[in-house]
Amino acid sequence: MPASLKQISLQGLWFNNAALVQLLGLCPLLAVSNTAVNALGLGLATIFVLVCSSALVSLIRHQLLSAIRLPIFVLIIAGFTTCAELLLRAYSIELYQALGIFIPLIVTNCTILGRAESFASKNPPGPAMLDGLMTGIGFAAALLVLGLLRELAGTGIVFANMDRLLPFAGNEGLLLFANYKPFLLAILPPGAFLFMGLLIALKNILDKKLARQTAMTEDVSAGSKRVRPLG
Repeated sequence: MPASLKQISLQGLWFNNAALVQLLGLCPLLAVSNTAVNALGLGLATIFVLVCSSALVSLIRHQLLSAIRLPIFVLIIAGFTTCAELLLRAYSIELYQALGIFIPLIVTNCTILGRAESFASKNPPGPAMLDGLMTGIGFAAALLVLGLLRELAGTGIVFANMDRLLPFAGNEGLLLFANYKPFLLAILPPGAFLFMGLLIALKNILDKKLARQTAMTEDVSAGSKRVRPLG
């Protein structure tokens, strides 16, 4: 993989993660992450809108006038959001009802508009779609981890109501702790802020550790000298 594509992937997944670094899209992220299934459903819908809107914006980037660029971007995002909403209503009505207003609110997610403006409108379709995919996966991963932590802490079960995403799956979920006393705060709105803060703190710790390791490696490389044979 070329270095540029690798950098695009790393930026979207980790270094410039939409949820943990840019702190964008927090309203739906915090609202629907009380269960892993709801979080995964919203994450998949966001990935769909990000990839499709980035591809279309990139394809028409040379035909857009600067005066109408942003309204066109919003219209494109709204169109694909409507497609995602209709697909959910057709194939997973229970998940659609559980997510409620937060599916249409994908239109207002600054992550999607930001990637369309800053990247897709300036790059070919291939890199634009990769950027949308990796940004969406990074957002969905943060959403899923938050949902897993909150559901596990709140009920002791993960992936309850999985049949909303996979019709052949059961709705009981995976019981990880027997005789677990529920920590109800975790699945209430304050729990979303609590666990989100913990995730951001954990990422900052890992980033600092990675930066120290990189600095040590660079110091060793800079201090090493080539030994020339005598004679």
